[in-house]
Amino acid sequence: MTTATPGPPRTGVRRFEDPKVAGAIVVTTLLWASAFVAIRTARTHFAPAPLALGRLLVGAVALSVLMRRGRVALPPRRELPAIVVCGVLWFGVYNVALNQGERLVDAGTAAMLVNVAPIMIAVLASWVLRERLSRWLLGGLAVAFAGAAVIAVSSAHRHGGLSGVLLCVLAAAAYTVAVVVEKPVLGRLSPIAVTWAACLAGAVACLPFLPGLLSELDRAPLSSTLLVVYLGVGPTAIAFTTWAYALSRSTMARQGATTYLVPPLVIVLSWLTLGEVPGVIAMGGGALCLAGVALTRRRSAR
Repeated sequence: MTTATPGPPRTGVRRFEDPKVAGAIVVTTLLWASAFVAIRTARTHFAPAPLALGRLLVGAVALSVLMRRGRVALPPRRELPAIVVCGVLWFGVYNVALNQGERLVDAGTAAMLVNVAPIMIAVLASWVLRERLSRWLLGGLAVAFAGAAVIAVSSAHRHGGLSGVLLCVLAAAAYTVAVVVEKPVLGRLSPIAVTWAACLAGAVACLPFLPGLLSELDRAPLSSTLLVVYLGVGPTAIAFTTWAYALSRSTMARQGATTYLVPPLVIVLSWLTLGEVPGVIAMGGGALCLAGVALTRRRSAR
């Protein structure tokens, strides 16, 4: 998605003019990359849905502290429907689907699949804004989904591998719709307020899993419990707020493409901490996914 703005001719290279936005993107990318590894580690003691609920409850508490310290106004009632949709999809459906997917595929493969979302965001943003799909976007879409298909084929021989691939794609789809719903709300409200309300909505949607969470907290070692706390404070409260801040000052397609580095970071972190590396074929599929996303961001020089 491109937006015409007055000023000097564009050269095909876009930069973040505001260093605060660039900083927010760096924080988001690092924390979200670490989340894939933390989820993969915590799966030993926490089931997918209880893990999502625990993460969201911690995140809601941390965000409530930020709201109080910053004296941020509560979202008005008219904005709640969109925020609830965003929260249920991104904080609820996304987390549960990703948690289950990472029980079936390694963290690096999951990250490569989820990061097909930038293309989905670009397509949906173009449709919502009634913009023509460029040849680069269509070409990138085809390449990225070819990569997802390669990953699916390479994972199919593993027990549950194909199911894991589909769950990660479901997480990407929930992420996509949530971003498109969230974007216009961020033009009217504080990023912290939107993130706080969305996190609460996701936590409420996951409350039926509270008995399972309490039972698993009773049995889990301290290290796994601390991972749940980390997921709530870092990748949820902080990273979703920095993401919302950057998104409020950028376009949906451009913002979605800023997560290029998440899969490589996840693969490195997973290798260093878990000793896991995706197979060669899956890595090739992931490279196709990233190449497809890169194609969607290509612009002709003027």
